[in-house]
Amino acid sequence: MAECIFCQIVEGAIPTKKIYEDEQVIAFDDINPQARVHILVIPKLHVVSLDDTEDTHAALLGKLMVVCAKMARERGLAESGYRVVTNIGREAGQTVLHLHLHVLGGRSFTWPPG
Repeated sequence: MAECIFCQIVEGAIPTKKIYEDEQVIAFDDINPQARVHILVIPKLHVVSLDDTEDTHAALLGKLMVVCAKMARERGLAESGYRVVTNIGREAGQTVLHLHLHVLGGRSFTWPPG
């Protein structure tokens, strides 16, 4: 997906300071943070959104959640709490059409969001 900014990050065409990487997942700080800690966790595989996943993606989805928790612990958010969010579709606020999870913490959040 040449036009996908996250695919370009995965391929190394757009440099980013990765804070986590394995064979399936990359994590990096959001360039427009909405909290003191705002990390993006993305699969290397191009999937548009959660709505485009199938049973074959179950292990990958689990891996994404495990990495979110790991990043939160490493940034000291486990005790105070944090939020993991994925937006699905434009009306929900998805601006990059590549599945990604936001790990947000370091401030108080309200409910309901948005």
